[in-house]
Amino acid sequence: MTDLASLDATAQADLVRNGDAQPSELVDAAIARIELLNDELNAVIHPLFDRARAAVSGTLPDGPFRGVPIVVKDLDGELAGAPYHCGNRLLKQLNYTPTVSSHLFAKLEAAGFVIVGKTNTPELGLMTTTEPLAYGPTRNPWDTTRTPGGSSGASAAAVASGMVPLAHAGDGGGSIRIPSSMCGIFGLKPSRGRVSHGPADSDPWGGLVMRHVVARSVRDSAAVLDLLQGYMTGDPYTAPTPTRPYAQELGTDPGKLRIGLRTNTPGDLAITDPICVAAAEDVGALLASLGHTVVNASPTALDETDLMANFSTVMMSWVRAELAEIAEIAGRPIVADDVEPMTWLFYEVSAGFDGGAYVTSLNKLQRWTRRMVSWWLDDGFDLLLTPTVAEPPPLIGDIGRQDDGGANSSARSIPFAAFPAPFNVTGQPAMSVPLYWSESGLPIGVQLVAAPFREDLLIRVAAQLEQARPWAERRPLVHA
Repeated sequence: MTDLASLDATAQADLVRNGDAQPSELVDAAIARIELLNDELNAVIHPLFDRARAAVSGTLPDGPFRGVPIVVKDLDGELAGAPYHCGNRLLKQLNYTPTVSSHLFAKLEAAGFVIVGKTNTPELGLMTTTEPLAYGPTRNPWDTTRTPGGSSGASAAAVASGMVPLAHAGDGGGSIRIPSSMCGIFGLKPSRGRVSHGPADSDPWGGLVMRHVVARSVRDSAAVLDLLQGYMTGDPYTAPTPTRPYAQELGTDPGKLRIGLRTNTPGDLAITDPICVAAAEDVGALLASLGHTVVNASPTALDETDLMANFSTVMMSWVRAELAEIAEIAGRPIVADDVEPMTWLFYEVSAGFDGGAYVTSLNKLQRWTRRMVSWWLDDGFDLLLTPTVAEPPPLIGDIGRQDDGGANSSARSIPFAAFPAPFNVTGQPAMSVPLYWSESGLPIGVQLVAAPFREDLLIRVAAQLEQARPWAERRPLVHA
């Protein structure tokens, strides 16, 4: 009980299951850690301490994570009775509070998790940093002058600092993998359709968004994916049912894999920093030492240059629709002062898109996806290895500065989304693994991407890498 901050969710659940701790002890300890660190990190913007204590004083579901504390992002899903502001000042002013929980949150609570707070997020999840004007910047526990990434940066900061063992996250262009890389934790983006977005959401950003958690350990991520995955009534589509629980992939030999390595950004959208190149090459050497074949190769579709334009058309069209929903909540039209400059920029640009432009871009992305996945399905490769991001974690204000109408924020996000975002388009499972740190002590993650619906293979390889080069004992400067 003296070092709960160092235990993953599986270990904390074992304490409760074996009678060595009570759920109330785990929750009170997590609340104490949040209170200790949050002034410095600004990760938890909606403390739900009374709600959590009421839950553990009653009858918790007897699930596999009974009594384990968790935080959830203030985006990518509603929690009944809790604020839902999505980083937006107008929703904050209205104190918008939904009455129905998302399937994802309901499944977490049914498994016994106790939600102790909601985490900060950039407005509508649009930036690769977490610096909303509504709530201020979240800071990276490895270096508080730097961002923890976005849009799930506060969830990642909460896990990396030891506030909680894992946290809910969502990913529309790298928002699980980017903060996992910048905070030195594990982040798996599932396949499209693996986790339901219902009941309020159907197909966010035209299928670009997937939701899961960020975690300290591979076993936690696998076990939670087992809880979250699966069809829910009315889902527009669903991923194929796994052949066995993902937790059973841990320790399974992945075999001798053929892995392609790429360090230049897709479409040459940005220059890859040498430290990020070194991280990917170092992990390539580690994988080779484990018996895999690693060669310099990648899908030729990643060299095409029109991906960003089509991605942006789809994303901005959804931003316009999301602002229409906020206007409906507010009971009046949205004006520029209701949102951040970059969000308003996207709103104005999207006014030039008609339904035909949206459908055309979506069709182009789907045709590009077919060219992409053939590399895994037809060319004999098992995995693609890349840097997760093209630059180390930047300073607070580098991406978040919006005094130019949002153009800087949009442009500065590109180096951080360039490697992850293509796999939101294809819907393939992809993960960031924390295996490399710079000389100055900043975490630099690497991304591994599998064929569609092959989360099982990613989990096997992640567990193999975790055993070969453990990261659990690494601690950031700010840690409970």
